[in-house]
Formats: sequence, C-alpha cells, structure tokens
Amino acid sequence: MKKNILLILVIIVLTACTNDKTEQSTVDSTGGSANLTFDNYGREVVVTEKPTKVLTLGPNTTEVMIALGLENNIIGNSLNNHSRGPLPEFADAYEKIPELTYGPVTREAVATSGADFIYGIDWEFGGEGLDLEELNGLGITTYMNSATSMEEIYQEVEDLGKIFEAEDEAKAFISDQKNRIEAVEEKVSDEKVVNVLVYDSGGDGVFTAGGTNFETLLIELAGGKNIFDDITDKEWATVSYEEVAAREPDVILVHDYDAPSYDQKIEDIKNDPALAQFECVKQERFVKIELESVLPGSRMAYTVEKLAEGFHPDLFE
Repeated sequence: MKKNILLILVIIVLTACTNDKTEQSTVDSTGGSANLTFDNYGREVVVTEKPTKVLTLGPNTTEVMIALGLENNIIGNSLNNHSRGPLPEFADAYEKIPELTYGPVTREAVATSGADFIYGIDWEFGGEGLDLEELNGLGITTYMNSATSMEEIYQEVEDLGKIFEAEDEAKAFISDQKNRIEAVEEKVSDEKVVNVLVYDSGGDGVFTAGGTNFETLLIELAGGKNIFDDITDKEWATVSYEEVAAREPDVILVHDYDAPSYDQKIEDIKNDPALAQFECVKQERFVKIELESVLPGSRMAYTVEKLAEGFHPDLFE
C-alpha cells in the first residue's frame, strides 16, 4: 500500500513539472510575448507575438514609442498636422520615421501599410475613423491611447513595455515622469491656484477642454484650475463668450498647431469684444502650448513644467 502511495506521489510531481516546462517553452518560443492579454479601456487586446511593423497614430504616441527605444519598429505615423515638431531628445529618431498621412489616417493607407500593430489616439477610431473589427480582420492588433489620468497613461506605457519587451525602459520612463511632476507640485504648493481658460479656437464660441480632458489634469498638476472643469460629459466643448465672461480667467492657455496659427488666435482674442475686456488679455497673460503636449503620451512632465512657469512666472525667474 505504501509503495502504491509513493508511486502516485511521484507521478503527480513529475506531471506538474512537465506541465510547467511545457508552459514555459510556449512563452519562450515566441520571444516572451505570447498570449499577453490587456484591458484596453474596456476592450480585450490579445498579443500573441511581438509586433514588428507598427503604426503610431498621433505625435504623442510616436514619442512614447521613441521614449521606450522602439522607433525602429514604427513603419508610419499620422496627425503631424497637430504637431509643432518633436521634443529635442526625440528629434533625430522622429525624423527617420515615414509619414503615413499628414492629417487623420485613412483606411486605405492603413490597409496597404503592411502593419501588424497600431498604437493610436482614440479619436482615430470609430465614427468616420478606423473600424476596429476590420483592422482585426486585416491581422492588425490595435491598442488605443485614451488616458484621462496619470495612472492610465502609466498603464499604457507599462503595457507597451510588456508587448515590446521593453519593461526596463518603461519603468525608467515612468519614474522620471513622476519625479519631475512631484518636483513641480512641491514648488507651486503654496501658490494661489490660477484660473485658466483653455483656448483651442474661436468662432461662434470658444472651443475648450472639459473636466474629463487629460489637459485639465495637467493644468491642475501645474497649479491651475480649468474654469470649465465642471463640463464632465465630454472632453471638448464649445462654450459661449458669455459663459467665459462669467468665469473670468487669470490666464489663457492657447493651443499651438498648424491652423489657425497661434498668432492668429492671439489676434482673434484681442479683437473679440468680450475677451478683450479681461485683465489677463490686457496684460497679455497668454501661455502657449503645443497641442500634442496636452495629449496623454511622453510629455506629461515637460508640459507640467512649462505650464507652471506660465501660471507662476515669479517662481521661475
């Protein structure tokens, strides 16, 4: 009886060891990226092998890949019309990346690109944008950039680190961002919070950022408050000049991209009868920021530092 029990125990142990080795060899056979599953804002994304031909849709997503040392995996990017050029530390790598489309991506360009993976900003998908099911049918795995919090963008970076076997680079990037942002928060902690109007563009009203917009979070980290942070049902909204006047800002944060130009926007603000009455306009308290710098990506610390200097110039003289 004892011999039978010992024999059963030996078989169980050997079976368990065999199963462990089989699972390990399955993972290793594809270079470490087999059967990785991610929750990408409610979508399940499964990666069975490390992608080699990547499209980055949006300058912010391109810079994240470069920050992780993955620029050689990128075969095309888009939305450079929303860019004022890469940060200096990313410039050399960025300039070598082929441009898939200057503006929003097209279905045809993606379908014929040969890509096996997309890391793209969420507004490029759905509606008139790319269809996720169609992309999957083309053999293209899609990971969307859609963060509205620091935790979410850090999670995106961690996920990319796992997908592309760049986990050390991802950890180093996140640590650097956190340290720099914490330094700014400490520096502005005793300062009066600055009321900020985000001015993307004008016209029949002011196109501005709502409370769930990632930009609102960056403003807060820099010692400011988005005067329209109570708009919580959408990231972007057009508000009337009367609504702006009722919440008179201390500073106007102006987006800089190709058209209309930054200079044109400043002229429009100064010539508008309602906005021209603000003390911040009379004193020219404008803060210029590139549009890609307020999107979730590689520039969180850079943007918080730049905004803090604009909101609290006396601290940085």
